Amino acid sequence: MTSVDTAWLPPAERFDFWQDLVARQSTTATIRSAYTDDFTASARVLDLGTLRLGVWRYPPLELIRSARMIDSGDPELYHLALPLSGRGVVTQQRREAPLDPSAFTLVDTVRPHGSRLRADGATPSAAVETLTVLVPHRALPVAPHRLAELFAAGIPARTGMGALLAAFLRRIVAHPEQYATADVPHLDRIALDLIAGALAGRLDVTRELPVDTRVTGLRVRVAAFVRRHLTDPGLSPAAVAAAHHLSLRSLHRLFEGTGTTVGGLIRAGRLERAARDLADPALRRLTVAQIGARCGFTHPAHFSRAFRSAYGWSPGEHRQRAARG
Repeated sequence: MTSVDTAWLPPAERFDFWQDLVARQSTTATIRSAYTDDFTASARVLDLGTLRLGVWRYPPLELIRSARMIDSGDPELYHLALPLSGRGVVTQQRREAPLDPSAFTLVDTVRPHGSRLRADGATPSAAVETLTVLVPHRALPVAPHRLAELFAAGIPARTGMGALLAAFLRRIVAHPEQYATADVPHLDRIALDLIAGALAGRLDVTRELPVDTRVTGLRVRVAAFVRRHLTDPGLSPAAVAAAHHLSLRSLHRLFEGTGTTVGGLIRAGRLERAARDLADPALRRLTVAQIGARCGFTHPAHFSRAFRSAYGWSPGEHRQRAARG
């Protein structure tokens, strides 16, 4: 991960540094801003191998990548962006789409494009923040002429595959320290498959994706469903299979070779939630059994046995350890 902050530089040097950083980590562009005299900005860029993720925080600006800036030797990349704060517009191929936290936008870096972003609210100088992904053309299993239909067009980030993609990417960039180096290729593959699924879904060509890509998308949807319903005592592999119109055998086959099962996902998710709740001072009024019930465990004895098996001590001991700090 590369992490930079212009605050460490003299104000007069910050804007030029930022332009150079954008050129090195993304693509060459002309950047204009009303705040060049004191351009306080920061960036975190994660290289996953195929994909490059970034979280960029900066004052309101305008970015233009003209035809003259594009060289035949430039890497052929798609640029997928999701504003986390701020609003604006993006343009490419005589098309213009709004930029806001409700949707991803896609542009092709080897075609001219531009964007403008302003701050939310009444403070014009407030920083805006954007999550970006650079994807090589060759990595996406969607026909280029079909993807061109999505340039400067909104791809919903709060429903369907777009919501799963947004949640997955935000989790990686928010807590990269939670992952080991050995996890990086796996994260890269999942992110790429989710991107392909979100774009193909928008184009209604999901069935044309490779089987492995569709399997990854379905697996992530199942895992997200499990996380949303952990407190439901009726959550079970059979319930998950029914919710996704799968047979129980197909559901189990979906997770073969992953090192876990749907039952394992449910149990691990409930135990992790219980561990957090037991350590939460605001929930001290609740008994251990009540915490277990809140997390989907209908029998206190089963909750206690499962917790001890996972963590090496009882739920009550975990609460005492957390209280002692």
